[in-house]
Amino acid sequence: MTEGRLDGMMPTDVPPDMMWYRPARRGGIGGGPFGLVRALQLTGVFLAGAVLFAAAIAPAVLFGLGLGHLIDNVLRDSGSGFSDLVRETFSGTNAKDLAGMLAGLAGCWILLPVTLLAVRRYAALTRLLSARWCGVPIPAAYAPPPAGTRPGPWPGTTRLRYRQWVTWLLTDMATWRDLAWLAVNVAVGWVLLLVPLTLAGAGVVAFIFPAFETLPRFKGPNHLVPPPAFPGNTPPVLFIIGLAMVLAGGLTARPLLRGYGGLARLVLAPSDRRELQQRVAHLARTRRETLDTGAAELRRIERDLHDGAQARLVAMGLTLDAAGRLIDTDPVAARALLYEARDASARALSELRDLVRGIHPPVLADRGLADAVRALALDTPLRVTVTGTLPGRLPAPVESAAYFAVSELLANVAKHAAATTAEVDLRYSDGALRMSVRDDGDGGADPARGTGLSGIGRRVAAFDGVLVMSSPAGGPTVVTMEVPCALS
Repeated sequence: MTEGRLDGMMPTDVPPDMMWYRPARRGGIGGGPFGLVRALQLTGVFLAGAVLFAAAIAPAVLFGLGLGHLIDNVLRDSGSGFSDLVRETFSGTNAKDLAGMLAGLAGCWILLPVTLLAVRRYAALTRLLSARWCGVPIPAAYAPPPAGTRPGPWPGTTRLRYRQWVTWLLTDMATWRDLAWLAVNVAVGWVLLLVPLTLAGAGVVAFIFPAFETLPRFKGPNHLVPPPAFPGNTPPVLFIIGLAMVLAGGLTARPLLRGYGGLARLVLAPSDRRELQQRVAHLARTRRETLDTGAAELRRIERDLHDGAQARLVAMGLTLDAAGRLIDTDPVAARALLYEARDASARALSELRDLVRGIHPPVLADRGLADAVRALALDTPLRVTVTGTLPGRLPAPVESAAYFAVSELLANVAKHAAATTAEVDLRYSDGALRMSVRDDGDGGADPARGTGLSGIGRRVAAFDGVLVMSSPAGGPTVVTMEVPCALS
């Protein structure tokens, strides 16, 4: 499955096929059983993080233990001669300590970059689930990789590339925040997840199950789970206590999940200074790309005017001049030249209209984005369905960028997707325009292959927008764009 996420942010912890990253939108927290299910799922994610934490510190711990034991033994035998000291170092217990130290050092050297990249992926998953399940979005701010290196499953083949890679990871404060989150999650994060699960599980196993087991109909010679020993532990009392504990677990799941997300944000969120640097870099890059795009668009308009309408107008002037010279001597030829000039003026007018439509379609200015996209769908050689409505007009620059983004996507579908139908959905919610284009083509679209998706990503990035693409082999391809804006 090929996925791409394009917006104006810096490269971060996302997979290599995602070009840029933006924090996920705030999600909802389900109460009751949904909260318990999410707490259980996050517990599974925590276990994976605990295993990753153990793998991350194991080489360092092995090296430290071996070095500490070796130093202790050497200091105790410091009264021996140098030759005896060397012989004892490479024999017996000291040799085992030396081997453990070397194994830990080799583990750090070989596995350190791969482990740190895995920790970065785990932090990205935490940010995603925190936004979707805990309702706490967490921004990311990672330093871009050094030039000439590309993260992969193994360090670079040369020492220089390996050193650049390790330096990039270890000098980035975000890497240490990710490692700190692993430690904090192992130390205290699991408590917030297990409290609602423990309450609900204890209520079911310790009270509700024994309540049914003590009923005459289900009572057997031996209790699978003995009922709690306290006065008045009748089946109704046990059932009520168990039900109360299950309800307490469901009610506490919501605030504890939000607390878990808040704890993750406290550790993983970048500092205000780093966020400001990231924002400045984003604005500088999108401003530069917007200026370059605008200059290229002006050159295209100038070229179209020079080669199209201007040439026709010049030819039409020459034709009219020739007709004026022939009107007295050869009226028939002059009339033919006038007809030719009339046809040239019609073609020039048509070209000017196409050029204006390419700059800003009249239907977009008159009717708004939704109707302009519907008119665009009628001109597409596919069967395109447009759904959704917009409650008002968007700012003119946003409407223009959104219109041409959808136009480019539909053109890509017609050229490359081998699709027969497409669907465009337009929505406005939470202060953002959300557009989705879906087709039934072959899939496998890749922004790196130059199908115009990078240009669309830069177009929406100028408005702090984001583009996300999902295109598995065999289809369908779904491209979703989100642009923050206000309705007029």
